[in-house]
Amino acid sequence: MKNVLKENLKTIELEEHDVTEEMLELTEKYMDEKIVNENYRSDALHIAVATVLGVDVLVSWNFKHIVNLDKIRLFNSVNMREGYNILEIRTPQEVIRNE
Repeated sequence: MKNVLKENLKTIELEEHDVTEEMLELTEKYMDEKIVNENYRSDALHIAVATVLGVDVLVSWNFKHIVNLDKIRLFNSVNMREGYNILEIRTPQEVIRNE
């Protein structure tokens, strides 16, 4: 499975984006809701960046702070309240196509 993941990662086209004020403001809203504590601000920023950019699916191995049903619901409740779309958050296994 690990080799399949590495091979799949090679097929992804990466884009770089600057962190915007809008992303930082959304991060603060997550922090105000105490979805994660200050030690994990970067996880909140990760969610905010994906949300503001409108990504289809955020894929992560971070089961504690990102791919966690309770956290997903909390992040998305802020997103909806602030006028953003719901962010789909999945594990790599959920998005790998086994042919």
